[in-house]
Amino acid sequence: MPWYAVRPRDAADPRWPLPGTEQIVLKADDPDGARVKFAQAYPSQPFGSPAAPVPDAGIGGFRAEPDALIVSETGEPPAPRE
Repeated sequence: MPWYAVRPRDAADPRWPLPGTEQIVLKADDPDGARVKFAQAYPSQPFGSPAAPVPDAGIGGFRAEPDALIVSETGEPPAPRE
């Protein structure tokens, strides 16, 4: 299974869940699978808002605008240092 780098098209996008981190690298079967894993890990506002208290309906995620994320195949990330 290959590794994919997921990053915002605009580095200043306020929806990016990890400010100060350029990209997130994860393992998936294909680019669409990487998008799905990213959405599962970072749903933004997973329980919506008081106006719409339903799962995965929160504002601020990338679901409505998938083109705002760039997904590209990359190499295995280095092991984390302690």
